[in-house]
Amino acid sequence: MENKFSESTPQRPQGHRTLNAPLVEMDLHKFIAQIKSEKTWVDGQHNSITIFKSELLRIVLIGLRTNAELKSHATNGVICVQVLEGQVKFITEEHTSTIEEGNMIALQLHEHIAHTVLALTETFFLLTVALAKEE
Repeated sequence: MENKFSESTPQRPQGHRTLNAPLVEMDLHKFIAQIKSEKTWVDGQHNSITIFKSELLRIVLIGLRTNAELKSHATNGVICVQVLEGQVKFITEEHTSTIEEGNMIALQLHEHIAHTVLALTETFFLLTVALAKEE
């Protein structure tokens, strides 16, 4: 396996971090502090950073300010939402779940189920996406 690294972007000019390797260590406290220090967070309602990315798995740390919303969207695969700080409402057409710090949900989205995430307080959560294989 070839190690993969992030590349510099205007938002993260220093941007070099390991995204995919046989072992990737992730300091979540450091990433939360990084998100909070970036202009996107200071000036906006949300910010995120991909902390692991392979062909079939993505892990993204997302920060949302109180009442910020990730508008309805769909993914093909299985997702897990683990709240590290704060509280969110996770909404699908059939279910609504409130997820608090220390809790998580898993949702199978093989049928592209639309979902929305609403922050009830300032929140940081891990989004893990296990992508469905293309047939």
